[in-house]
Amino acid sequence: MSASTDTIGDFLTSIRNGSQANKAVVTVQWSRLREGVAKILVDSGYLAAARKAERDGLPVLELSLKYVAGVPAITSIERVSTPGRRIYAGYSAVPKVIGGMGVSILTTSRGVMTDAEARRQKVGGELLAKVW
Repeated sequence: MSASTDTIGDFLTSIRNGSQANKAVVTVQWSRLREGVAKILVDSGYLAAARKAERDGLPVLELSLKYVAGVPAITSIERVSTPGRRIYAGYSAVPKVIGGMGVSILTTSRGVMTDAEARRQKVGGELLAKVW
C-alpha cells in the first residue's frame, strides 16, 4: 500500500465509498484537518456523528454515516483543490453549491469553515470540497 499525497481526497473517497456501500460507520486516520471537515459535515447534516478514537495506539476518526429513508444523506462529495492544482477564493468569490443547497468547505487562516461562514467572517481560503 503506497502513501497518498492527497489525504483529504482519500478521506472524502472513504466517506463516498462507505455511504454507497450502506455502511453504518467508516473509520479513517485522524488529523486536525480531517476532524475539522468531519465537524462541518456533522453540523451541516451530512454525517450523523464523528468522534476521535484510538485503534492500535493510533488516533482515528469514526464517522457515523447518515441515511434518510435508506438513501445516503450525501448525494455527492467531491474534491475541488488538489495537490497538483490548488484552488483559492476570496470571500466574495467563494462559489455557492447548487444555489446554496450544498456546502463548500474551505480551509482559511481562521480554520476550516463552510462557504457561508467564510462570507460572514469575510475570509477567503483554499476550497477543499463541495458536498450536496
